[in-house]
Amino acid sequence: MGPRESARSSRRRLRTLQHAWQFRHCYDSGRKLVANHTVIFLFSPPEPDGLRIGVVASRRVGGAVKRNRAKRLLREASRQVMALWPGDHWVVLVARGTIVTRSAEEVQADIALALQTNGAHRAGK
Repeated sequence: MGPRESARSSRRRLRTLQHAWQFRHCYDSGRKLVANHTVIFLFSPPEPDGLRIGVVASRRVGGAVKRNRAKRLLREASRQVMALWPGDHWVVLVARGTIVTRSAEEVQADIALALQTNGAHRAGK
């Protein structure tokens, strides 16, 4: 087992939203939280199947390289604040234009602050 494999195995794997209709449900019926570098949509599905996360970065964020960086930052930040996410929800994280100049720690703090100030975090964590 090489160094890359051990680093990957220590990371938690995110369960993702995989269909456009799942994202649409989050946008249309979910709760919207606006943070400095991201917009968070939370939706409680009728049949809970655990936490699922979707990440979106539109062309408004920038070119392909900037969009990919924004998505990487959002995925890593969501792993770091996994304990704060409400259970059995679908979560969509939409990158805002300011995210590409920020560090992963800043994005993580931004998401955690948005969840806590809006009362959307898991109680007791």
